[in-house]
Amino acid sequence: QVQLVESGGGLVQPGGSLRLACAASGTIFNVYTMGWYRQAPGKQREWVADITRSTSTTYADSVKGRFTISRDNAKNTVYLQMNNLKPEDTAVYYCSMAIATNIASLTDYWGQGTQVTVSS
Repeated sequence: QVQLVESGGGLVQPGGSLRLACAASGTIFNVYTMGWYRQAPGKQREWVADITRSTSTTYADSVKGRFTISRDNAKNTVYLQMNNLKPEDTAVYYCSMAIATNIASLTDYWGQGTQVTVSS
């Protein structure tokens, strides 16, 4: 079994920063693309950013220049550094990883979500 555990959410004022982390544990053969998504109240879940195993990154236009995704392959962990936060960044943030539990299996796993609230 594989489990993703997120941390780092909270309440922050506009213009502030937060760093999210998501660590995978369990029977892991390899971890490929890691990503972050978010879901605001009353809205559909949207993609925020992702990073490949070779550390190639892509970002949604709404966060480009403010958020930075990174990974630590030795720890099976992905991070999201969020700077200059805006009220519209308020959402539950979810991490996702494409994980192989053996040489023939590849599955997308999701974290439980962490709340980020940007408010004065």
